[in-house]
Amino acid sequence: MDRYDAATYGDRIADVYDDRPEVRAQAIPVELLAELAGSGPVLELGVGTGRVAVPLAARGLQVHGIDASRAMVQRMHAKPGGDAVTVAIGDMADLPTPGGPYSLAFVVFNTFFAILSQGDQVRCFENVARALLPGGRFLVEAFVPDPARFDRSQRTSATRVAVDEVHLDATMYDAVDQRIDGEHVILRDGEPVRMLPVSLRFAWPSELDLMARLAGLQLEGRFGGWNREPFTAASGTHVSIYSKPGG
Repeated sequence: MDRYDAATYGDRIADVYDDRPEVRAQAIPVELLAELAGSGPVLELGVGTGRVAVPLAARGLQVHGIDASRAMVQRMHAKPGGDAVTVAIGDMADLPTPGGPYSLAFVVFNTFFAILSQGDQVRCFENVARALLPGGRFLVEAFVPDPARFDRSQRTSATRVAVDEVHLDATMYDAVDQRIDGEHVILRDGEPVRMLPVSLRFAWPSELDLMARLAGLQLEGRFGGWNREPFTAASGTHVSIYSKPGG
């Protein structure tokens, strides 16, 4: 997608991100993350508006974050308790860490797929492994790819229809690069059209496992959701936990 970079998604969507129905419906997995973190410190990749980092910090953990979008981070720092999270601005594949080493690093809500090449995803795993304490964990939560969603490598759908408002999602799928480029289009009567672009490079769970092994991490467990339900062939998402030897 032309003119799209690591900050584009966050910069375009920051002012409405927390209010989007699909975002509000997402579980905030504070209990599991706090359990895995122990005494911390903790690092969130793609910290965004702090929907996870802020309540985690409220539990007394030292929480650091990385995000490419200053607009998203500004939204977090405007929230009560948002200033408790220390943030580095930059590409999460580079891991410009504001501290560490960490007992837990995590990336949720499909955000790992915002790293748009396999090589950079591998590099991210390697950088996370270096930033973890011995015995530390890296948690990745993401969707399980479903190419059958696309018809002739594309999909268009309406996500909201009201009297004076329509929301549309238009996506293109590249099977070779495992990439999805999309636009969320908001049409409101009397207002300019709003375009919210997103690009993802998805990876299968088994591919993530190989990235972890290359980085010296091992799969500790995988669930089909935040309630630790079993991961099966029918699971649409996964919560994968990788650990660093030596703890």
